[in-house]
Amino acid sequence: MKIGLIREWKQPADKRVALTPTLCRVFKEHYPQVELVVESSPDRTFHDLDYQAVGIEVVQDLSDCDVLLGIKEVPIDKLIEGKTYLFFSHTIKAQEYNRDLLKSILQNKIRLIDYETLLWPHGGRILGFGKWAGIVGAYNAFLSWGEKHKIYQLPPAYTTSGFEECMQLLQSAKPKGVKIAFTGNGRVANGIREVLELMAISEVSTEDFIDRNYEESVFVHLKSEDIYARLDGAEWDDAHFYANHQAYKSCFEPYLSTVDLLINGMYWEDDMPPLFSKEDTAKPNFGIQVIADITCDVEGSVPITLEATDIYTPTFGWSKSKQQRVEKYTEDSIDIMAVTNLPTEMPQNASQEFGTLLLEHILPLLINGDKDEILYKATITTLEGQLNVHYHYLKDFVAD
Repeated sequence: MKIGLIREWKQPADKRVALTPTLCRVFKEHYPQVELVVESSPDRTFHDLDYQAVGIEVVQDLSDCDVLLGIKEVPIDKLIEGKTYLFFSHTIKAQEYNRDLLKSILQNKIRLIDYETLLWPHGGRILGFGKWAGIVGAYNAFLSWGEKHKIYQLPPAYTTSGFEECMQLLQSAKPKGVKIAFTGNGRVANGIREVLELMAISEVSTEDFIDRNYEESVFVHLKSEDIYARLDGAEWDDAHFYANHQAYKSCFEPYLSTVDLLINGMYWEDDMPPLFSKEDTAKPNFGIQVIADITCDVEGSVPITLEATDIYTPTFGWSKSKQQRVEKYTEDSIDIMAVTNLPTEMPQNASQEFGTLLLEHILPLLINGDKDEILYKATITTLEGQLNVHYHYLKDFVAD
């Protein structure tokens, strides 16, 4: 078997990698019988020389590889027929912008294994960058807060040396008297919480957050049961909520006047009610000043997230009075950070954690066998040019 680490061709080029040079060296120590090469790239956070320094060959052509590892979607003109690819395809929800990509994958008889669909036998994702989305999203939230209020200035995360420097900067810039709410569960929420705790910001209960004022900054963690309620008044039930979003309403209203800074990392689907309406932002009691929308669903849980942004222009404004997109950081604006690829701002940290999980849990299945069918169940398309059985629901989506 020959495995290739592909260059990220999608623009703007992502700096993350599936395996760091150090992890490539560890891989070769564990699997000397497997050939591993790296496609040359001017963009990734680790340079070609870094891979060569640990004995990994850097090549221009991956056409003789069996398995190709990437991060973001592979452009159609870069797909190699008859290969096994692992990357985030963003196709399993029938995303229209990647319809042609999925069709081309089928036409090229490519076996596509999507990182997002790699699940433990008991459920739960094996791989993901959610923690780093949460960490960078929280950093960007405080960056935007400082710029809006002109109380400190933080450099963009991608211009720093990474996590440790960013946390030192945040600890020095800790604002006072800010009431912070964050939403979400899982890896994203863990990343947000890690930043807030490293900043030594105190957590308070939902009741105290709503009813009390504080001299120091505080935060509250809002889970689904805190911000949604059943229309029929029945008790909260996780399973019922995830199966019946339409049976729920938002009960976020008490937080509209009490939250200063919202960091949104919640799970979202189109049949869920938004946290608030655009019209709510025009009300005198609407107090949210900055929103870091890590979820980044356009006009989704945060209806004034009008577009996804990038790491170079992360924030835009929404006018409370004009009810439209405006310049950021004005007295009338609510400022929204909606970067869609946050982990690429700390690419070395994010790549190290992701690659460690990949090396420990997924690559052995490729080499030694997939007895629990983890790879099989994550395989969207087969080498025969067909949708795998678990993804037959995409048949109409890719039909001509």
